[in-house]
Amino acid sequence: MIRTAIVAFGFSAQTFHIPYLQIEPDFLWSHMVTSKPEAFQLSHPEVAVAQTLADLAFDQLDLVIITSPNHAHYEQAKYCLEQGCHVIVEKPFVLTLEQAETLKALALRYERQLIVFQNRRWDGDFLTVQALIDNHSVGQVKRLVNRFDRFRPKVRARWREQAGWGNGITWDLAPHLIDQTIALFGRPKTLWANITCMRDGAEVDDNFEIWLEYESLQVVLGSSCFSAGPNPRFALEGTEGSFVKFGLDVQEGALKLGQDILDPRWGQESEENWGILYQPDQSKMVATKPGNYAAFWHQVALCLEQGGQSPVPIDESILGIQLLQLAHQSSHQGRRLVLDEPVMGE
Repeated sequence: MIRTAIVAFGFSAQTFHIPYLQIEPDFLWSHMVTSKPEAFQLSHPEVAVAQTLADLAFDQLDLVIITSPNHAHYEQAKYCLEQGCHVIVEKPFVLTLEQAETLKALALRYERQLIVFQNRRWDGDFLTVQALIDNHSVGQVKRLVNRFDRFRPKVRARWREQAGWGNGITWDLAPHLIDQTIALFGRPKTLWANITCMRDGAEVDDNFEIWLEYESLQVVLGSSCFSAGPNPRFALEGTEGSFVKFGLDVQEGALKLGQDILDPRWGQESEENWGILYQPDQSKMVATKPGNYAAFWHQVALCLEQGGQSPVPIDESILGIQLLQLAHQSSHQGRRLVLDEPVMGE
């Protein structure tokens, strides 16, 4: 049994973490760190509460999950590793490459696992694109567009949209798109980015475009807050065809509604939202693979209890932070950047 604590009782903890910890047999959610313990215990009286990390009973824990605001990730992850716990950190992992490498070194020193919560590796649409690439349905892949657009033309009163280090849409959504790209293609050769602040009254960036170039492949990542109509979530193009998929994975919406994770239909998308594969002599709808966030937790359990592989290799998460840093640098300097020596084991 993996004795687990969560840091911060916000949207991420309530939506993506707690529902799985409550049903996964390998985990025991026993402790919570929150600045509002009274309010928390009204809904979860069975969970022990601490108001700060320093008050947490680390001798009763194996794993700490950090879901606090972005700027706090590094110091909190560092502290938990030093206390001898495995750590899962919400994306973005940290805010600098130096911080990422320091945490990796600490995890190795204390022989603990350090895992970034990149749940969208188990989105149904991404799993479908991954399968199409693996079975060469579009031939040699030449271009991938990977977008996470929304219609949010007005600034909201929440910390992600307030001035502060690590806030803004690029730190919020680009980690998903960059991590999916790394999972598919590894390390790019060059990067160019345009990160902008377009809404009236906006204090942080709210739109981005990032171009990643590989040996014979281009990946375009982006997000707009002015997308009121349907935009492709994925557009995959190759030498023998192309694939277009609209709409977001259904799991987040189902989690918000409190739907049953154990339902055998979990993560399945209705047929009208399937993507279309276009080939020279035909076009056909492709059934979206079922999304499966539970797979992340199953792999974490195997990793911690049986020495299995991490569901999100830490070197890939470090590369993701490097690319995020370079994206901000590229946008600020207005130029394409060539990546330096490899971060991953190439």
